[in-house]
Amino acid sequence: MKTISTAKSHGGVQGVYSHASEACACDMTFAVFVPPQAKDGPCPAVWYLSGLTCTHQNVMDKGEYRRLAAELGLIVVCPDTSPRGENIPDEKDNWQFGCGAGFYLDATQAPFSTNYRMYSYITEELPALIAKEFPADMSRQAIFGHSMGGHGALTIALKQPERFKSCSAFAPITRPMVAGWSKPAFEKYLGADEASWRAYDAVALIEDGKRFPEFLVDQGSADGFLEDGLRPWLLDEACKAAGIPLTLNMREGYDHSYFFISTFMDDHLRWHAERLAR
Repeated sequence: MKTISTAKSHGGVQGVYSHASEACACDMTFAVFVPPQAKDGPCPAVWYLSGLTCTHQNVMDKGEYRRLAAELGLIVVCPDTSPRGENIPDEKDNWQFGCGAGFYLDATQAPFSTNYRMYSYITEELPALIAKEFPADMSRQAIFGHSMGGHGALTIALKQPERFKSCSAFAPITRPMVAGWSKPAFEKYLGADEASWRAYDAVALIEDGKRFPEFLVDQGSADGFLEDGLRPWLLDEACKAAGIPLTLNMREGYDHSYFFISTFMDDHLRWHAERLAR
């Protein structure tokens, strides 16, 4: 692991790091905020997964999480959204596919299957690195994210309920199998057989029997992607049918941006801190 930068913030340390990833077959960059309480012992880890076109830096610069994370004693891990590099297959004119749009899945189709293995990266490789290099209590983990990252958080939590004590999302893509901005990516990454797509779709996973204790979702009513891409009511229907408690907050007048995310960031961090303390 290489340290790219560190800066003191709210008594803790905001760092940016890189390492050679086996899962993605390239160098990967990520950010970690370590609160001041880590001087006295390991702290719980909260994972934040970013959305389309983003890197680790968007939430680090705009998410406004450090003040409360320092108060609550939370480590915040912010991975990148995809593999990157000159040799990584990409569609540079398509913001919904390729670099910046890994969708937190393991691609099975060439040429993407070599590098686009973000599910394995987030669930196996990066957690092992965090456990080794940072004062994280890996028995207390939470996960949340925005848009594509909200999709990632929901699907990963549903498939690893033993790892995470809580899960939330800002404006998640709840049904990526059918959403206009994710269905084409799924076909390129996973092939034409839609049965294989269900492993990376929160609604499908719930329909297929996966469970998680409860979810928190915040969604802006003025989000331009609400009708075609996000459709939180589909998650609401699936959770009700499965008996999964879902707190779905429709936030009047808010859009899809980090102005929305930063407004409700404290609510999500407190939600996770309460459950990580149980």
